[in-house]
Amino acid sequence: MVLYAFTAGFLLALAATPLASRFARKIGAVDVPDGDRKTHARPTPLMGGLAIFIAFIAAALLIRGGLLGGFMLPKHLAGIALGGLLLMIGGALDDRYRLRPVLQLIFPTLASLTVIASGIGADLITNPLGGTFRLDLWEFPLFAYAGNPYHLTLPADLFTFVWLMGMMYTTKLLDGLDGLVSGLGVIGFFVIAILSLTPDVAQPELARLAMAAAGAVGGFLFYNARPASIFLGEGGSTFIGFLLGVMAILSGGKIGVTLLVLAVPIMDVAWTIARRLQLRRSITQGGVDHLHFRLVRWGLSPGTAVLLFWLFAAAFGGAGLFIRGRGKLLALGILAILFIVITLWIRTRPYGTDARQTRG
Repeated sequence: MVLYAFTAGFLLALAATPLASRFARKIGAVDVPDGDRKTHARPTPLMGGLAIFIAFIAAALLIRGGLLGGFMLPKHLAGIALGGLLLMIGGALDDRYRLRPVLQLIFPTLASLTVIASGIGADLITNPLGGTFRLDLWEFPLFAYAGNPYHLTLPADLFTFVWLMGMMYTTKLLDGLDGLVSGLGVIGFFVIAILSLTPDVAQPELARLAMAAAGAVGGFLFYNARPASIFLGEGGSTFIGFLLGVMAILSGGKIGVTLLVLAVPIMDVAWTIARRLQLRRSITQGGVDHLHFRLVRWGLSPGTAVLLFWLFAAAFGGAGLFIRGRGKLLALGILAILFIVITLWIRTRPYGTDARQTRG
């Protein structure tokens, strides 16, 4: 069933991506080169996330018998689907009309709240030093619908909201090189699927859902790898982070492994935000101050920079499956040191001569 879920998502994405590309061109959702941050060779359609969303939902429907009956409830799947749909709507509007940052924020916020309302939340998280942290300390009843009570649980719901928003904006801001975010998504979903099959977690339902996502993003990556014929767009870049964030919570609060997969991108986003605040620049607008752009300006080819991110994600995400407790903290510490050393080193080096080709 796990292999079937991946195959279904992959083949559906292969079929859906050209259709999404045609639709994006038809409505004018096209990314036009500007010679600065957008240096791809020709106008390229956006809205690749729509193909991923359709393939993922269709694959989930095909394997729905293998998703329910355990810990996963129909309302959980409905929350994920509705949250994803909201991201697609917001992404399509932004890809076509270039929404202001404050308006872009609306749809990830609604998607996060939808997931929380569906009952998905981090009631407890694993303490890397042993034991767990409980986050369901205070519960406030809100209403009942169809016989199901709904509560506001603190600080669990707040933590879930911040976690999901952080994951979405990490993948959104990272989307600057062909195949970078989609490749990291495939790696992340594979790691979550393997984690879900371990005896400690034992959630085969989540493994199937994660493999459906891996297949959907992998099928899209066939078109998104350099030189990309279609880009993720706003909806796609946030949807990948959204799914990774939700599945990390569903795996029982074992968020550390997902952090290891995306540790370098997360640290890069935090570093960039801190630098922009220091320089009193906007933290919401696109720029070329992220690590992947710095690597390219230093002289690495875009493909090499993407491969470097993938290798870090695969190596540390894979290691996270085997190390426990303090080992995860040690791995995160090693990554943090490597990130700081590489970033400081690049800042002291002159730019390379082949630095402008950030897109295919």
